[in-house]
Amino acid sequence: RRYERDMKVAEQLRKQAAKLNNIGINSGSDLLVVKTKQLRQRAEKLEDAAKPAHLEHSAGAIRLSNRGTHAKVLVTLEDAAVTTPDGTLLFRTGRQFICQGDRIVLLGLNGAGKSRLISMLKRAIETPETVRDGIKATPSLVLGYGDQALADLTDTDTPIGTIIRRFDVGDQRARALLVGAGMTIDMQAKPIGQLSGGQKARLGMLVLRLTEPNFYLLDEPTNHLDIEGQEALASELMAHEASCLLVSHDRSFVRAVGNRFWFIEKKRLVEVENPEGFFASVG
Repeated sequence: RRYERDMKVAEQLRKQAAKLNNIGINSGSDLLVVKTKQLRQRAEKLEDAAKPAHLEHSAGAIRLSNRGTHAKVLVTLEDAAVTTPDGTLLFRTGRQFICQGDRIVLLGLNGAGKSRLISMLKRAIETPETVRDGIKATPSLVLGYGDQALADLTDTDTPIGTIIRRFDVGDQRARALLVGAGMTIDMQAKPIGQLSGGQKARLGMLVLRLTEPNFYLLDEPTNHLDIEGQEALASELMAHEASCLLVSHDRSFVRAVGNRFWFIEKKRLVEVENPEGFFASVG
């Protein structure tokens, strides 16, 4: 309620500022121009300070994608229980939110339940009408899912064949998209198996992007990528300001991409400021 009230006040201040600005310009009054600036600054301060209560516990780890817009909640976890297939509890999530612009890295030892949580999230997003497991995805979510194979690329297929077969974009558009992803015309007709790690990563992300997702779930996407591939994947996610939750053991990739960090510790999911404590604990 406080958030909504503050945002309303900020909006009124902006309207007032716009009105004064017009009068100031028309009348040539310097005083009104200064007054306009002050009103805008007050509005900006209010917007910056007015984050919703549920985000206030995250110690500022949530970055809003742009000033003055409330990060839209994409997924809500209501203390979901993450279990093994036979029902043994691995951990509980507590109450968590995934918002627009979040690039959350899920940290935890092997067997802690990272992939189990990812598969629960995948199920919740793909079938939002069957809300269960304490996970609620907003119905407008479109999932881009990638595991170690990133986008199930077949080594014997060609990049141009992959794009044309999977998407209704036509030959010319497909070639232009591939050039945009760093693949020359002659490279487009080569078997995917002959591409470098970086080229494969860019092709995999292009395939995922063409499904037009607004949220990515990535489970160890860097496992079979070389350094060039990891860098290409990181820059793709950053360039498109992708909202995502991902698992990766690659430290430089995690540091480059993550802006929030969830850590599975003592059967609880906790938010941490950065991944360094976890990295230090696993040596």
